[in-house]
Amino acid sequence: MVTEFQKKVYNVVRKIPRGKTMSYKEVAEKINSSPRAVGQALKKNPYAPKVPCHRVIKADGTIGGFNGKVSGKEVKRKIRMLRDEGVKLKEAGLAD
Repeated sequence: MVTEFQKKVYNVVRKIPRGKTMSYKEVAEKINSSPRAVGQALKKNPYAPKVPCHRVIKADGTIGGFNGKVSGKEVKRKIRMLRDEGVKLKEAGLAD
């Protein structure tokens, strides 16, 4: 079951254009919430890729987690998806 809060998060994230990113903090500010709560909602995203949670990164420009993981193959997959969309990434995994 998708909660009302999750729906709010997904509605904001759904609008992030291909090749662009938004921080967890920016999403949270749009719905008057916290970045951590946004991350928890995205971890449960049943609508990917229609709700492109891979386009949400940390406020400091680092990649952040993906599919509930903060390292490993899931985060590498997030990086690959962003690169495939034309997002420029620095060697350290930071978004330009």
